[in-house]
Amino acid sequence: MGIITALEVQKRNKKRVNIFIDSEYAFSLSLDEAARLRKGQTISEAEIDALKEKAAVTVATDQAARFLSLRPRSVYEVRQNLIQKGTPPAVIDDAIDRLTALGYLDDQQFAAFWVQNRNSFKPVSPRALRYELRQKGIADAIIQAVLADLDAEDSAYRAAQGHIRRLRGLDRRGFRDKLYIFLQRRGFSFENARRVTARLIEEIEAETPDFFTEDGDRDEHDITET
Repeated sequence: MGIITALEVQKRNKKRVNIFIDSEYAFSLSLDEAARLRKGQTISEAEIDALKEKAAVTVATDQAARFLSLRPRSVYEVRQNLIQKGTPPAVIDDAIDRLTALGYLDDQQFAAFWVQNRNSFKPVSPRALRYELRQKGIADAIIQAVLADLDAEDSAYRAAQGHIRRLRGLDRRGFRDKLYIFLQRRGFSFENARRVTARLIEEIEAETPDFFTEDGDRDEHDITET
């Protein structure tokens, strides 16, 4: 048992109240939660434990919300972030449940965001995306759904378009080899790389005739899959 001897609004955060029990600081609560308490109130150990747990969940939720403010996150990422802060597992579960109910955590939406963002700024292959999403704890069923309509060849083409300016002045053979290696590193298949490279060479030759240097060029079919 204990007696609430003081309720003090925090100086740095006016939305939280420090609770003192038997003249000693016990925990802090939000204004709404603290409004249910009063100075002089007798409080049991069970009630104190329940309020402390509620306070811990609120703190964890606030920490996770700040983490989410930087960019969308998966449930796994939020869980790992809270684990690193030393948050107890039960508190993490409650905080994640609260954020999910509020609509701040949704792995389906996160996965869709990740794929769209990648395709817009740094296209990679569906295989690479699948690996990245698994690393972020996304379930295979969700991954399958968000990648279902992804066109690997279109992604490879857009990835290559962002890279070809670095290859200007090469002969066709050097262009093919370097572009193929670049696309392979992005996870694209040999066949996708071959078709995209051939398409780009044809477009460049039609639109920018002086892009390539002339040399002992070889046919694109000389490139062998590795």
